[in-house]
Amino acid sequence: MDKKYLQWLKLALSLEAVRLFLLLVAALVVFFAVKRVLVKAIRSFSARSQNKLDDLFAQYKVFDLLSFLGPILVLHFGSGWVPRLASLLGKVVSVLWALFVALLVDRLLSVGLSVYEQYPISKRWPLKGYVQVVKLLVYCAAAIVAICALLEKSPWGFLSGLGALSAVLMLVFRTTLLSFVASFQVISQGLIRVGDWIEMSKYGVDGEVVDITLTNLVVRNWDKTLVTLPTYKLLEDSFKNWRGMEEAGGRRIKRAVLVDQNTVRFCDDGLIERFRKIHLIREYVEKRVKEIEEHNRRLGIDPQASPVNGRRMTNLGTFRVYMEEYLRQHPQIRKDMTLMVRQLKPTPEGLPLEVYAFVADTRWVYYEKIQADIFDHLLAAAPEFDLRVFQIPSGGDLKEGLRALGGRGDGKG
Repeated sequence: MDKKYLQWLKLALSLEAVRLFLLLVAALVVFFAVKRVLVKAIRSFSARSQNKLDDLFAQYKVFDLLSFLGPILVLHFGSGWVPRLASLLGKVVSVLWALFVALLVDRLLSVGLSVYEQYPISKRWPLKGYVQVVKLLVYCAAAIVAICALLEKSPWGFLSGLGALSAVLMLVFRTTLLSFVASFQVISQGLIRVGDWIEMSKYGVDGEVVDITLTNLVVRNWDKTLVTLPTYKLLEDSFKNWRGMEEAGGRRIKRAVLVDQNTVRFCDDGLIERFRKIHLIREYVEKRVKEIEEHNRRLGIDPQASPVNGRRMTNLGTFRVYMEEYLRQHPQIRKDMTLMVRQLKPTPEGLPLEVYAFVADTRWVYYEKIQADIFDHLLAAAPEFDLRVFQIPSGGDLKEGLRALGGRGDGKG
């Protein structure tokens, strides 16, 4: 019985198909053994260690490639066991080697990129796009090696044949090539970095750059939506980068108080006395009154004869000076940057007194609070100068006016 079994086994092993089957089974067993035992043990050790590098190796599954290495070695050294299929197995092993090397380089590049992105310089010089280019070239090289191994052709001859397809390849990869060139220019010139606030109203972009890849720019808008934009669009169209504002340390206020022009008038003695009690402009009022009196006296002008004779102070001009002095005394306004209050062209909505200054805190929420506090004060201070802030009449205003007219009509009746 044992002799018959041995003879049957010997006959079975002499068949190429059986040997090939056993070789594939051995490769499969090695694959699962390495994956379930060796890789699992390495992952467990990596999780317990305090070294962050092995955590990245585990995260990007570098250790998992060991389970593919085992079967490749089994097929490589066991191909001689099936002489008739040795040539075919050799080609398959060459393809597997090319794939294994490509995957290994890909994952090692991912690990290196993750390490690089932990340093602050990565925001200024992001390398993700370049790493993607290298990965693409690695996979292209692996594909060429695999195809040449199957066809038993030289890679150089294969590459020379691709020259005829260059026009087609450039058409197919047009967007990728344009984005790669644009990405290189954007990064090398420092036009955009991860973390920058950019605006491109044409494409609905208004937020923070979260990623710069080979082909795309990913922006998280302030409404938390994500916008993906081809990188080459940054060179085709204009965009606004707010990084300069953040680096300068000052965020601009450019907003106007609209004054009702019917309330603008010359200052009488009573109004000037009231202005003398305002701390911020007390010195200005004293100096201005003496200067005007001296000017009118020197030219022999009698300002009492007519309000328009000579020089006189106005409530609007004094309020403008007050606004500027208030900004100069404000602790959150940059004094080393442009600071002024200017009068703009009159409009149907009133006479604009525009505040042009820079807030020291560039953070959005704090900037809005500071700006609101400033204009709360200015709007409340306007009546102290006998000025009225212009406002388009609302339905309530019209109703009150009609009610007043109705009351007058009833009184006359």
